[in-house]
Amino acid sequence: MTSRSFSSVIQELHPELLVPVVIFYLNLRGLDTIEDDMTIPLSEKDPLLRNFHLNAEKEGWNFDQSGPDEKDRDLLVKFHNVVEEYKKIKPVYRGIINDITKEMGNGMADFCNNAEHNTNGVDSVKDYDLYCHYVAGLVGNGLTRLFVESGLANPALNDRPHLHESMGLFLQKTNIIRDVREDFNEKRRFWPKEIWSKHVDNFDELFDPQNKEKALNCSSEMVLNSLNHADECLFYLAGLKEQSVFNFAAIPQSMAIATLELVFRNPKIFERNVKITKGQACQIMFESTQNLQKVCEVFRRFVRAIHKKNTPRDPNFLKISIACGKIEQFIESIFPSQNPRAIAAAQAAQAPVVPAEEAEQRAMAEEAKWDTIYLLALVMGFLFILSCIMLGIAYLFGARFDLAIAELKKGKLSRPPPEAARSIASQYDHGEL
Repeated sequence: MTSRSFSSVIQELHPELLVPVVIFYLNLRGLDTIEDDMTIPLSEKDPLLRNFHLNAEKEGWNFDQSGPDEKDRDLLVKFHNVVEEYKKIKPVYRGIINDITKEMGNGMADFCNNAEHNTNGVDSVKDYDLYCHYVAGLVGNGLTRLFVESGLANPALNDRPHLHESMGLFLQKTNIIRDVREDFNEKRRFWPKEIWSKHVDNFDELFDPQNKEKALNCSSEMVLNSLNHADECLFYLAGLKEQSVFNFAAIPQSMAIATLELVFRNPKIFERNVKITKGQACQIMFESTQNLQKVCEVFRRFVRAIHKKNTPRDPNFLKISIACGKIEQFIESIFPSQNPRAIAAAQAAQAPVVPAEEAEQRAMAEEAKWDTIYLLALVMGFLFILSCIMLGIAYLFGARFDLAIAELKKGKLSRPPPEAARSIASQYDHGEL
């Protein structure tokens, strides 16, 4: 396999689709290798691209004229092995692969013959979308047809071509943003002039450290262009019924949104090729192989990170904020975040708003009231305990509480005169005292 990340995902595919998808991928990878090889003259490259779908069915066909530094040169040198396996798959799958290979080869050849494209790269955003359609949108088309034909996806996906088109364009545009330095070094330009010309006069100026802010603003506009496909990618994933097929489609999309967050306003993309870490990749793969809700959570997390990095200094600040909000709104529409905390927060938001000063005064008054209650309780408790102690001491020293109680029972609450006091005392005289 020419891609480690792809090989790890495809091995988990349903057995019905495993070999057809591998053959499909290798056919398109071979096409892409020929298109990217700048050592092949245009006079040879054009027929190679346009006839690749025919050569891919010729037993024993291979191509050994690629440049020595082309990383996938071995694929074309040993392509006879791909042809041999191609012959073994079901005719219906061969027909889909052949259709897409033919259309992609012709599209690539058209761009290679475009003198303006070869000199200045992609010109308009429309041309940019068309190029991405040929090299990636058609991949989404072919895969969708394979998924539906195998009975592992909703047939309605075939009736909504804009969904699988967005799947391919989202991945391709993200890779084009990430690989801008590598492509520039190899004299390839895929960023549309319609975008970069708003920020610099010449494409080369994006790589000048003195134009750092302009380059970042340009890259953020490229990210904005890619973000516009994100919600349709999630919509597409909802139509995949079988788990292995869902995993196969979901993992690259999650990797793409994570990569977009990485490259957003990141000056390092103009210095070298940047990639998410292996740890992040493992976490994303784990999260993306469960269900659509988990994938939406991954998208929500990275979209919020992009929104957080967005800056008012960027000319596209508002548009990027709206694009992020649109994605979150779509996720909320299919997986509402209704939980007790959210409901409580919503109810609190609907409650009458009390001015801050008035609320503070109410709180202080309530606190003062309880302070007074606690103080009175403390004083009464202290007096009760003190009274008990004093009565106890008086009793120990011979106080006649029985006399006081007897007089109280008679209703005598005032102090008696001296003669009456002596009379009372004589009635309760104890000889032993």
